[in-house]
Amino acid sequence: IIDNDIKEKNEYQLTTALEYLKNDGLRFRTGDIEEWLDCGNKDATIYTNQRVLEFCKARNEQLISDSVVIQNAVIIEPCFIASDVVLHNSVVGPHVSIGKGSKIENSVVSNSIIQQKTTIKNNVIANALIGSHTIVKGKAEDYSLGDYSTLS
Repeated sequence: IIDNDIKEKNEYQLTTALEYLKNDGLRFRTGDIEEWLDCGNKDATIYTNQRVLEFCKARNEQLISDSVVIQNAVIIEPCFIASDVVLHNSVVGPHVSIGKGSKIENSVVSNSIIQQKTTIKNNVIANALIGSHTIVKGKAEDYSLGDYSTLS
């Protein structure tokens, strides 16, 4: 539906995608749900990230890209670290997800989600949700920052 720009009320609808899959002959079956996770606010999203990382760890999934540059840094798993991330003089984890092209320098980050091309420098961060193209320098806080933010 995205490739063909099929929208309802100017939004892509999951139900539309499922209807197309059903009409194309895809067969659906029920599955067991062990835990219902929510992403309705920052704290719920951080908790959901923690649970998903634990699930992936239990399945022995590779969560850290081979292209991550680790310079005098420690990763406490489980963490998801995308490609082209640089970790310098830092401790990351547990329960941290870092998007592609981000850089963490002279910092400690735990239980947080950091989107792509974001820089964290000289900081201690926990329970944070930080958007893409964001720069965070300085004192420790409980953050929820959107894309293209700068905090120093």
